[in-house]
Amino acid sequence: MITAETLMGVLLGSAAGGVARFQVGAWVTQLAGTAFPWGTLVVNVSGALAAGVLIALWPSDHPTSPGLFALLMLGFLGSYTTVSSFALQTLNLAREGKPVRAAGNLLASGTACLGAVWLGYQLTMLVAPLP
Repeated sequence: MITAETLMGVLLGSAAGGVARFQVGAWVTQLAGTAFPWGTLVVNVSGALAAGVLIALWPSDHPTSPGLFALLMLGFLGSYTTVSSFALQTLNLAREGKPVRAAGNLLASGTACLGAVWLGYQLTMLVAPLP
């Protein structure tokens, strides 16, 4: 059942995640340039790392606050990570005749995000294992 608490969590988390995604992406692009979509890669990897931490803190067999989980995981991280931007930028690289960069973005994003979610989970379980 969807509650008002859950909806409010998604609403507020989405707003904050969208702003954070814009700021982090712009900052990284300013530092690294536009030849490769570094901003999107950094956002997605850091979002995957945060998701790993949250998954470790909220295993499926432990009840949690649905509003807080909706705020952090569904709202903030759902808005913060940028799968649609990643897909569009990869397609654009390929269409611009840069297949090696397109493949590099695909490989780097997939590998780094899976590694980051695993690392976030593992580090959290080392530092704060649940009973």
